[in-house]
Amino acid sequence: MALKKLGLALLATTIFVGAASAATIDVAIDSSPAGLDPHLITAFNSVVIVQSNIYEGLTAIDKNLAVVPGLAESWDVSEDGLTYTFHLRPNVVFHDGSTFDAEDVAASIRRVQAAETASPLASRVSPITGINVIDPATIELKLDAPFAPILSSLSGIAMVPAEVETNVEALQQAPVGTGPFKFAEWQPNGFISLAKNDAYYVEGSPKVDEVRFNFVPESATRQVGVTSGEYDLLPGIDPATALQLQGQPGVTVQETRDISYTLLGMNASREPFTNPKVRTAINMLLNRQEIIDGALFGAGVPAGPLSQALVNWAVDPTSFACYTTDVEGAKALLAEAGVTTPLKLTMNVLPRQDTRDIAQVAQQQLAAGGIEVELITQEIGDFVQSWRNSEFDMFVSANGGSPDPDEYFYRTFRGGGSTNVFKYDDAELDAWLDEGRTLTDPAARKAVYDQVQAKLACEGPAAHIAYGTLFSAVNDKVQGFEIFPNGRLTSLVNATVSE
Repeated sequence: MALKKLGLALLATTIFVGAASAATIDVAIDSSPAGLDPHLITAFNSVVIVQSNIYEGLTAIDKNLAVVPGLAESWDVSEDGLTYTFHLRPNVVFHDGSTFDAEDVAASIRRVQAAETASPLASRVSPITGINVIDPATIELKLDAPFAPILSSLSGIAMVPAEVETNVEALQQAPVGTGPFKFAEWQPNGFISLAKNDAYYVEGSPKVDEVRFNFVPESATRQVGVTSGEYDLLPGIDPATALQLQGQPGVTVQETRDISYTLLGMNASREPFTNPKVRTAINMLLNRQEIIDGALFGAGVPAGPLSQALVNWAVDPTSFACYTTDVEGAKALLAEAGVTTPLKLTMNVLPRQDTRDIAQVAQQQLAAGGIEVELITQEIGDFVQSWRNSEFDMFVSANGGSPDPDEYFYRTFRGGGSTNVFKYDDAELDAWLDEGRTLTDPAARKAVYDQVQAKLACEGPAAHIAYGTLFSAVNDKVQGFEIFPNGRLTSLVNATVSE
């Protein structure tokens, strides 16, 4: 059945590619994605293509970071907070023509939970212990304890056809979702084309016939392309590019406070990072404002474990003692930890201009404390593979943020978490994280996450660097596109383009 459904999708692709497109939005990104399976991807260039465009969740996140209905038009919650009943939208079909129903929801959640899938999203649905299909339009999810962020978490769990539940290869090259655009064509080293989903359940949407993601490695070429009109949109551009495009005729640079963050990660299973004093010393050697000024052209703020955009959750990073640069204090801590300097380490670097620049400034700052760092710049596929396999001493990366603290903290820092590539394991932190996701009182939850932030800021395996300003460059031919703080291109469904 799965092969039949995927065959239908490919047939639809062939029909589309042979047809003329009346309106196309050309997006330029720096490289081809590593894959397109929504339950496996982590890299920006994969997420920006599939999330909200090809795939949707039961819930969604709007531009104000609020939870809104997605494929579920409503839901009920039991008095004890342990049972959520979702009522699905009618008349939703997958891109292969099959009907979306509660069986697909059940299969999608089980697929993310399955150890065989090894999904980095598994922690988001780990509290779901019972999945009951009531009827094709209704599904009941049972929890082992109250789970405050469940509605936010489900926004990131894409709904896929039930037939691919146990197939971890099918969707990487040929995705099948319910979103406003469907996969049409992938030209290696060229582009990925998404076609308008004529069967989309929102009448009159999307507005354009095609969105083409062009792979353009050179930043200068992307800049010239958006000013000339060859490209309509450059999403998630670095501050240097944004600065160069500001005021260019025919181009608007949209910006918002980013909930994504840059960080310096440390492998807590490798010496000397097994010692929290060493991780604290790393933080004390960093001068975050200097990094922001030098690498991000001032477009950002020093990062605590949570973005200041999350006004209900974030602790002011000036309260963290280790954020005051103290080279001599750091040297003393390294000595207490038994570290002999010079200490030689390697640092994997995400292949983006901003992360390369951050790595170079951090390299200089760490050298002041006797830590000699060799920078290793990898292709995106190699970087992601090394990251997933914890094959690093340190790394510099940019990661997507989340509206609820649990979505980031639990999967990233809890022992055994689905993206705990640091191999960090702290019993006290685990207990706080377990408690935080079960509390329903906002004040009580905040108190727990204040403790979590205080511990992670200095002793954790990630030295958070900056929450930048998120920029996107939009050619003035495009109307209706709005930048979202989570970096998703959700508003493409409403965008139009004039020729």
